[in-house]
Amino acid sequence: MIKKGDTVRFLNAVGGGVVVRIDETKRLIYVEDEDGFEIPVLERECVAVGEINKETNFIKKDFSSKLPEPQLPSPLPQAGQVSEGLGARSQPIVETPEGETLKAFLAFFPVDIKQLQTTAYDCYLINDSNYFLYYNIVNGENNQWKSVANGMIEPNMQEELTSVSKEDLNAWGQIRVQLIPLKIAKNYVPQEVIDAKIKMNVVRFYKLHSFTENDYFDDLAMMIDIVKEKENQKLVEILPGEIKSALFQKEETARPRIVKRRQIPDVIEVDLHINELVDTTAGMSNADMLQLQLDKFHAVIEENKNRKGQKIVFIHGKGEGVLRKEIEKLLKTRYKTYYFQDASFREYGFGATMVTIK
Repeated sequence: MIKKGDTVRFLNAVGGGVVVRIDETKRLIYVEDEDGFEIPVLERECVAVGEINKETNFIKKDFSSKLPEPQLPSPLPQAGQVSEGLGARSQPIVETPEGETLKAFLAFFPVDIKQLQTTAYDCYLINDSNYFLYYNIVNGENNQWKSVANGMIEPNMQEELTSVSKEDLNAWGQIRVQLIPLKIAKNYVPQEVIDAKIKMNVVRFYKLHSFTENDYFDDLAMMIDIVKEKENQKLVEILPGEIKSALFQKEETARPRIVKRRQIPDVIEVDLHINELVDTTAGMSNADMLQLQLDKFHAVIEENKNRKGQKIVFIHGKGEGVLRKEIEKLLKTRYKTYYFQDASFREYGFGATMVTIK
């Protein structure tokens, strides 16, 4: 956390200065440069010089000296040090046991979170590992592909890749993230090259709940786990011929003990429209009708509370959003252990919420 009196550098522009005051409500800090001018800037767009998070050893990168095209230094640096040829810092590389497991994320921040229908988005790459990563980010639509960002990111660093305008969002529906992990001037266990083809639901950019708290930033962000997406891709890429061959292959070893697996029940649909709950609304006020709908919601949740993994779609309609807001409030308080999200837009439009019993 940046404090008054810290010396900072800007991430997206050359320069910096000393923090003279902080606006907590707007997450703005005011930086006085060498000419005595105060410059307002978002907290996430600057970094305290040499700042290190002592709890996570995650070091924020100074982007002002980034080279246009990363290249391996010559001669090689000493083990544990970063060469100036990489355009970064001179602090030692801090390695952790957890960092030997490759973790990398894309993070998207709305420039104005109150205007999700029109705002642009800042895209960051996070390297939460002990490895340098050569990266290449490709996106496109209608088979028109292009590299939108490429370079090298150091261990335990974050780097802003690009800004995505509302008009460019469709091109981010399909992206390809390529990562080559390595360590410089020291022995290490080679890691698998990552080539993840990721399909993103662009509608998520317009949903406030898509942007969540995370371990890397103070602001809400949409986080994409690149390594997890690659693992999911492997499951999808099993060829039909391989499945058929496995089915007819003769078992050579002893038949394993049969384990009965719990089956997750089918999705339950509950229509909360008032005309589905009562034959007539004569004599009922709006408050009465809302209470009846919420009573039905509580009854369905109570009936299924012991069915772990059960998915329930509550169809509440778009309307003025009163019922939807009340349901979300209950899910965030009384039923906060359950997971919820917007139901399939293709099947229900904007008028349904899916709850998963945990």
